[in-house]
Amino acid sequence: MADSLVALADFDRQRLWVHLGHASVFYYLHCDLKLSKGAAHYRKVAARLIQTFPEVVAPFQQGKLCITTVVELARVITPGNSTDVLPRFFYLSKQEAKAVAVEICPAAVVPRREVVTKVVTEVEAEVPRAPPFQLDETPLTPCVQAAPQAVPMQSEPLTPNLQRLHMAQQAKRRAEVKKPQKNPRPPKNPGRVPAAVRRAVWARDDGTCQWPLDSGGVCGSTLRLEIDHVAPRGKGGLSTIDNCRLACAFHNQLAARQVYGDKHMDLFTRTVPVAREAAAPWIGLPRFTVSGGAIVPHSSSRNFRLRPRFPGSADLATCS
Repeated sequence: MADSLVALADFDRQRLWVHLGHASVFYYLHCDLKLSKGAAHYRKVAARLIQTFPEVVAPFQQGKLCITTVVELARVITPGNSTDVLPRFFYLSKQEAKAVAVEICPAAVVPRREVVTKVVTEVEAEVPRAPPFQLDETPLTPCVQAAPQAVPMQSEPLTPNLQRLHMAQQAKRRAEVKKPQKNPRPPKNPGRVPAAVRRAVWARDDGTCQWPLDSGGVCGSTLRLEIDHVAPRGKGGLSTIDNCRLACAFHNQLAARQVYGDKHMDLFTRTVPVAREAAAPWIGLPRFTVSGGAIVPHSSSRNFRLRPRFPGSADLATCS
C-alpha cells in the first residue's frame, strides 16, 4: 500500500492524469481504476499528503498510519506542527483519529453550516371579556375571569432559502423557463448561446461533462459545468446544438489551451500574476475642437472625460 501511494503521489505531481483526459487524480482513480468514490478520495488525500509532507512515507511503510486516518491527519497537519502532530496519529482507528483532530483544531474538523429558517411566534388566544354585573336583590357574586386557553404553535414546513436560491440559479444556468418560446428569435449577440440551444444541450448531455477519455467514455463530472464549443467560437464555430457540449471548468480550460496555447490563455487566468499589465495613468481632458488653428474646448462640453496617457504619447493626440 505504501509503495502504491508513493507512486500515485509522483503520478499526481507530474499531472499525468491530464494526458489521459481526466480533470483530477480522483477521477482517474474512480473512472479508470474503477475504485469507489470513498477509496479514490482516501488515496487522493494520501497522495497529496505525501507530496507536502514526505515524512509520512515511513509511517505508512511501517504500518503506523492507516489509509482511513489520513483524511483527519491532513485536516490539522501544517509545516509548523508536523513534528508534534504526526506521532499522535500512530496506531489509531478512524474514530480515534477524528477525536484527536477535534482536540487539535476543532474548527477544521467539525462541519459548520448556516441554515436560514423562519421564526414562528406563538399566537396568543384572545381573552374573553367577563359579562357585566347585574344589580338585583340577590347578593353580588364576584365575577371570575375565564382563563385563556393555550393555542398550539402553528408552523408549516418551509424549504430553506439558500436551497431555493441554489435551485433558481441552476435553473437559470440551464435556461429553464415555464413557457419556452416556440419560435425563438436569433440573439442580438452572435457569440451568445441561445436559451433553446442551452436547454437542448443540458438535456442531451444529462448534466455531465462530455470530455472524451483515452480509456473510453466521458469525464462525467457534474461540478462547475460550462457550455463548450467543439469548434471554437473564436475560430468561427457556431452556437448550435451539434457544436456545443457540456464540459467541466477544467476541461473547458484544457480545450481552450489546446487551441490557443498556454501563453495566450494565461492572459485570462486570474491565478497567473504576470497576466495583469500595469494600468496606464489617467488624466482629465475636456473635449475640444480645432478652431482657427487653435485647440479650444467644445462649447457643448460641460464635463471632463478621462483619457489614458501612455508613455511617449502626446497629451493632446486627436480631436473628438
